Amino acid sequence: MLTAIIDYESGNLHSAEKAFQRMAREMDAGTVVVTSDAEVVARADRLVLPGDGAFPACAAELRGHKGIYDAMVEAVEQKGRPFLGICVGMQLMASKGHEYSETDGLDWVAGDVVRIEPSDTSLKVPHMGWNDLVLESDHPVFEGVNSGDHTYFVHSYHFRVKDPAQRLAYVDYGQEVTAVIGRDTMLGMQFHPEKSQDVGLRMIGNFLTWAP
Repeated sequence: MLTAIIDYESGNLHSAEKAFQRMAREMDAGTVVVTSDAEVVARADRLVLPGDGAFPACAAELRGHKGIYDAMVEAVEQKGRPFLGICVGMQLMASKGHEYSETDGLDWVAGDVVRIEPSDTSLKVPHMGWNDLVLESDHPVFEGVNSGDHTYFVHSYHFRVKDPAQRLAYVDYGQEVTAVIGRDTMLGMQFHPEKSQDVGLRMIGNFLTWAP
């Protein structure tokens, strides 16, 4: 079993690599590698797309690495390989992003990435720090996780999904802010599971053993 964390020069890879490798060992879930090799992406059993920075820059970098991009799209769309997007990696799953300029996403989960606009003006943007999950699904990624558990966020934009059933969890930050999305073999987490201590590690382990 091979899990590929995709390196397209737009993610904080070190902490993700360590967290995924730790949970792969604990769950006996095979090997985790960070890769910029399209052949490795093509043969991986599951894929992880991290992302830090602005949506347009990350989208351009991902599409600029054409070999990786094509291999990832084929693996997810045609082969149904389990996929997890993290932070901007999740946002790229959207139809469009609206940060700085309107930018096409992968359109894997219909919706738009829009700026967080808390109703309480004392709440600062970016949304940074720990927040309580509100689970809306019994998805296998949540096994052992409960509403009220904390995860760690750093973002100014969030995913406004078109189909409410594809929003699996949210947090309250002066509005409902999407925390987890999913459909079919695809998942996305707005927070950083690799920085979310035991709760995040549990979700990483659940993803590594998920068999959709």
